Amino acid sequence: MIKVLFICHGNICRSPMAEFLLKDIVKKRGIAEQFYIRSAATSTEEIWNGVGNPVHPGTRKKLAELGISCEGKRAVQLTKADYNTYDYLICMDTMNLKNTVKICGRDREDKIYRLLDFTKDTRDVADPWYTGNFDRTYEDVMLGLESFLQYLREEGKIEE
Repeated sequence: MIKVLFICHGNICRSPMAEFLLKDIVKKRGIAEQFYIRSAATSTEEIWNGVGNPVHPGTRKKLAELGISCEGKRAVQLTKADYNTYDYLICMDTMNLKNTVKICGRDREDKIYRLLDFTKDTRDVADPWYTGNFDRTYEDVMLGLESFLQYLREEGKIEE
């Protein structure tokens, strides 16, 4: 089983979008049993008294347009233990990659990536918290997810 953790700053916009889109993709391709997929935040800004905020309305709306529910998902913070739990810790941007290393320690097993590092267009995923453009974020995330799955196929880690 391939264990994937998507990471962004607050775990309410980009990382849950990636989490639920990948869950939907692998389910539709009949390979969901090969994956364990979650998401987390590098900050506690969206977590109050131990309870995380729900997914941002813009992300919920974009997912709902695609028939995907993220009901019940609340922000959680990345922990040092997550490094040992997951095979891939996939960050949405450079700052969150740096913060993931601060939280988890040195990437001694080469598990920490930016999502778009799997593409030819290596850059940060657009942050809709600042842009307000959830469609652009969706396009970035889908590009990254398709490239990540292609990478896993080429590495012989999944069969479709």
